[in-house]
Amino acid sequence: MRPSRPHLPMRPLWRCRNCGAEWPCQPARLSLLSEYQGNRTSLLIYLSGLMAEARDQLAKLNSHHVPDLTDRFITWARTRN
Repeated sequence: MRPSRPHLPMRPLWRCRNCGAEWPCQPARLSLLSEYQGNRTSLLIYLSGLMAEARDQLAKLNSHHVPDLTDRFITWARTRN
């Protein structure tokens, strides 16, 4: 059996190295939630930094349009009430 490959971002495209989806893909999200279990604030700080990095790199690749990355990086990680 082959070991599973982690779902990590491929910079500067910000696609998953494993599945090719926009990063953070669903498996990456699950992994991050597990890694930061009990410390949602640290997860949101980490994701905010990555979002800023992604925004800067994507802007260099496509100066015409950089989409709002908030839903992709932050909204899904917020605590649901």
